[in-house]
Amino acid sequence: MPKTAQEIGHLMIGEQANVAIDFRGLLDTGETLTGTPTVTEVDTTLFTLSSKAVSVGSLTINGDVVGAGLAVQFFINATAATAGGYLLRVLCGTSEGQTRGGYVRVQVAT
Repeated sequence: MPKTAQEIGHLMIGEQANVAIDFRGLLDTGETLTGTPTVTEVDTTLFTLSSKAVSVGSLTINGDVVGAGLAVQFFINATAATAGGYLLRVLCGTSEGQTRGGYVRVQVAT
């Protein structure tokens, strides 16, 4: 079963935010993320998802420092969203020729 990230995005309708997802638990020792990640909504088309990229510097995610090349970042716009829970699918290539991915939950409130 695909992994669901611990990061849960909490947004209000109309909000826009940067999101970062830690991929360390999916990568082999020394492996990093490469290329441009894909981030798509599973069952809806209510969000605008842009600026999809692999981290180029260290980030703090859920209190942990995550090194460059070990996280996926993107921008989410919830202007057209309605209240509820949503699932996003995230995929990214790696330095070892793999494609790794999982899901992240987004909770939208009024």
